[in-house]
Amino acid sequence: MGSGMRRMNHGFPCRRVRPALSRREMLFRCAAGFGGVALSTLLNERQLLAAGTHHAPKVRNVIFLYMDGGPSQVDTFDPKPMLERENGKPFKMKIEPTQFNNNGSTLASPWKFTQHGESGTPVSSLFPHVAKHVDDMAIVRSMTSNFSEHTNANYFLHTGSGLQGRPSMGAWISYGLGTECEELPGFVVLNGGLIPPGGLDNFNSGFLPASYQASVFQSSVSPVANIKPLEKNADLQRNKLALIRQLDGLNDRGDHDAIESAISNYELAFKMQAAVPQLTDLAQETAQTREMYGLEAKTKGTATFGRQCLIARRLVEAGVRFIEVTCPSVGHDRWDQHSNLRQGHEDNAMAVDQPIGALLTDLKARGLLQQTLVVWSGEFGRTPFAQGTNGRDHNPFGFSIWLAGGGIKGGTVTGATDEFGYKAIENKRQMHDLHATMLHLLGVDHTRQTFRFSGRDMRLTDVHGELIEEVLA
Repeated sequence: MGSGMRRMNHGFPCRRVRPALSRREMLFRCAAGFGGVALSTLLNERQLLAAGTHHAPKVRNVIFLYMDGGPSQVDTFDPKPMLERENGKPFKMKIEPTQFNNNGSTLASPWKFTQHGESGTPVSSLFPHVAKHVDDMAIVRSMTSNFSEHTNANYFLHTGSGLQGRPSMGAWISYGLGTECEELPGFVVLNGGLIPPGGLDNFNSGFLPASYQASVFQSSVSPVANIKPLEKNADLQRNKLALIRQLDGLNDRGDHDAIESAISNYELAFKMQAAVPQLTDLAQETAQTREMYGLEAKTKGTATFGRQCLIARRLVEAGVRFIEVTCPSVGHDRWDQHSNLRQGHEDNAMAVDQPIGALLTDLKARGLLQQTLVVWSGEFGRTPFAQGTNGRDHNPFGFSIWLAGGGIKGGTVTGATDEFGYKAIENKRQMHDLHATMLHLLGVDHTRQTFRFSGRDMRLTDVHGELIEEVLA
């Protein structure tokens, strides 16, 4: 089944039926049905087919801004005056086992927090551009993770499981809702140059059909490898694809996902040869837009991340369902500052702040923010006490994320950590709640979007997940 089709368990009783014809069998045995296939495509294009949702959606697209490494909540969106009063003193709370156990004293934030917007939401001086948008943002200060190590925490953030092999949230979303653009994938990852711990399995389709895994676009001017046509003659290129499709069709031994996905990917790649170069040609943008996103910036990583954010906006315009934007290299560790906190967080913030601010400004000016959900999150936070003398260790017990866009109650702050910013103590949330809320805004009930695998109806939120009602408009 192609990536544009919707396959969802709507809660109706299951019954055993004879296995459906595979795509190859259908093409070989039902030649007379091509008219129906064409009609189905036309109806889908006109949105006359079932929408694949359980309720009216608030948004149509998601941009996930992935802050690889774990930004510190007490240095970004969760100010703690107690840290200033206790700076340099022994930490007064019980310290849980940490990643490296080189624990130091209480460490105050090097950055000042200032209130912004009509909501008066405090934001660190690390994010002067993002701070301008607090009235469109809902900040959750009580997010938690079940894992304190990067790889498992990354899997948990992306797939709802700390183990390798489960489908990514982008795969679940494109599986349930398809894509609104036949020339592009439904799930795109914009790679800033740093593949996160856990590798590409963070973006995999797991047990879902392989056609739902992410297409990874690189940060270079040619983001997709081998996207240029192999043949100068378009007819020759089409004939080669037709031959591949025919040879694949000779195998009629059942529904082999690898072969079905290969067929789908060949067809999509052919369409992308025309769509991707036009999509990524940023010379079409005005000088003002390019400057706003920081494409000419000299600071490390800003131009790379700016290009990704601008392409993310264009992907939304094209109808791509789920776009993940990953961090660029700033010459040293991503947001994972076990030492040299000041320099590391400043460099990482400098790389992403202006582009994110530009993205929110641009989406809003074009009327796209109301149809788009923007999510900012790392895999965990960081400790309010020092690692060594000038770093922070991993902290899964309470950290901050934010959401903006359609269906979000802007100017909202929900949840709280303790007076040191160590552990969530009010409206404690977990990744399953974030996933449930994202699906809800897309019109999907997270308890009903399932896939039968290994004798069980699997879902992104497993057997967990509650809506973060406080952020919903």
